[in-house]
Amino acid sequence: MTERNSSFISIFVLIFSLLLTSCATTSSSMKSITRKSLYDRVIQTGKIRCAYAVFYPSCLKDLNSGKLYGIGIDVVELLAKKLGLTVEWTEEVGWGNMIEGLQTGRYDMIASPVWTNSHRAKLAWFSRPLYYDPVAIYVCKGDKRFTGHLDRINSPNVKIATIDGETAQVIAEADFPKATRLSLPQMTDCSQMLLNVATGKADVTILEPVFTNEFIRHNPISIENVITDKPIRIFPCCFMFGRGEYEFKAMIDTVLDEIINSGAMDKIIGKYEHASGEIYRVALPYQLPSK
Repeated sequence: MTERNSSFISIFVLIFSLLLTSCATTSSSMKSITRKSLYDRVIQTGKIRCAYAVFYPSCLKDLNSGKLYGIGIDVVELLAKKLGLTVEWTEEVGWGNMIEGLQTGRYDMIASPVWTNSHRAKLAWFSRPLYYDPVAIYVCKGDKRFTGHLDRINSPNVKIATIDGETAQVIAEADFPKATRLSLPQMTDCSQMLLNVATGKADVTILEPVFTNEFIRHNPISIENVITDKPIRIFPCCFMFGRGEYEFKAMIDTVLDEIINSGAMDKIIGKYEHASGEIYRVALPYQLPSK
């Protein structure tokens, strides 16, 4: 073999080796990019891993047994039953850190229905609404400063009780940016916001009537709603999971449609609603024919 032929073969071997290395690297990269979808993982394991935030009426916990119940919990368990799946309750989370666990894969879904907002929309996806929450402004019993004058809340002399990462904070920042905020840390029970108003530590807080009316039932001379002609906000209450999970969302939404259209959702809500109008139902997507 001539020296020239030997050099040619060496160059060919080198090029061939580089191509093999490149293909192997590309294959490895593709494997790292390709992963099971949430839908595939849930179907293969037969379970949905759910985190939860304790908040009336979507999620409550029995202090003795640790058993969870509430609108969101009841719906998730019914949904899983219809799909032939089980629910694994992984951990309790706070309003400000719940998305982090979705992103790191510690759980598949937040089973306590959450309010949708622009901040969460950038980081997570939502199911179709289970129901809608009207949101109102609450003050200490007998405080009439803001009746008919909500603009007066927007003052540095007014303190608004909020919780870090909770939607009341978002509303306060948007509607009353000049007001002072008395902010509580994540995982704080929302009733603490109402206590801060009732005891004069704060002037105002923002919550939904179904939760606040439960507080008033146990503390009748404490707080009251600032009467307005309509709620300050109306939020859809949805399950939350990771972005891009098309198949999982389609599956959850389909079963929620079944639960809503069958009347089962209305019965579940009725177990926790104490007065008409506390929770807004999802409108049915059809009209009954006239007789």
